[in-house]
Amino acid sequence: MPQGQPSTVPADGLTTRQRRNRPLIVVHTGEMKGKSTAAFGLALRGWNQGWSIGVFQFVKSAKWRVGEEAAFRALGRVHEETGEGGPVEWHKMGEGWSWARKKGTEEDHAAAALEGWREIARRLREQRHRLYVLDEFTYPLHWGWVDVDEVVSALRDRPGYQHVVITGRHAPQALVDAADLVMETTKVKHPMDAGQKGQKGIEW
Repeated sequence: MPQGQPSTVPADGLTTRQRRNRPLIVVHTGEMKGKSTAAFGLALRGWNQGWSIGVFQFVKSAKWRVGEEAAFRALGRVHEETGEGGPVEWHKMGEGWSWARKKGTEEDHAAAALEGWREIARRLREQRHRLYVLDEFTYPLHWGWVDVDEVVSALRDRPGYQHVVITGRHAPQALVDAADLVMETTKVKHPMDAGQKGQKGIEW
C-alpha cells in the first residue's frame, strides 16, 4: 500500500467509505517478540477513539504484571473519571476469569481456556467491545483446547463493528485464511542470543 493507497480495488459494489470501515480480524504470529506489543499499540489507538477495549490473556500467569496491563488499567480509570478515551477491561486466565470467580490450576488450563473463549463468543454476539485483544490465543488453538472451526465461525459471523486481534505463535491456517490482516514476526537478532535476559521497560 504505497502512501496509504490500496494497490487494487475489488469490484464488490462497496463504496470507499464502506470498504474502509469494515471490522477486521487481525492475526499477529511468528517466532519473534513484538506480537502482543503491536496489538496493544492498536488498542491504544482504539482507546483514543473512544472504543470499548477488551483484553483477554490466555497464557500469561496472574503473577506476571506486564507494563501494558498497568497502563491500560490506568487508562480505564482515566475514562471513568473524565470520560476521555474508552472503557477498558483486562482479564487473565491465570488468575481465573473474572466472571468465573475461581482459581485455575495446572490440571484445568484447557477447560479454563475454553471457558474464556465461550465468554468472548458471548460478548461478540452482544457487541460488548469495539476492539478485542485475544493475547496468546493461538496457543489454545494450536494445542487443541479450543476448536479452530468454532472460533473462525464465530469471528466471521460476529455482528456490528467489532475488531478482533489475536496474537501468538503457530497461528492455525484456518485462522490465517479467515483474517483480514496477518503479520508474521521474524527474528534477525535478539539480545538473548548473547546471553542477555529480559529487562524492565523492554520485556515488561
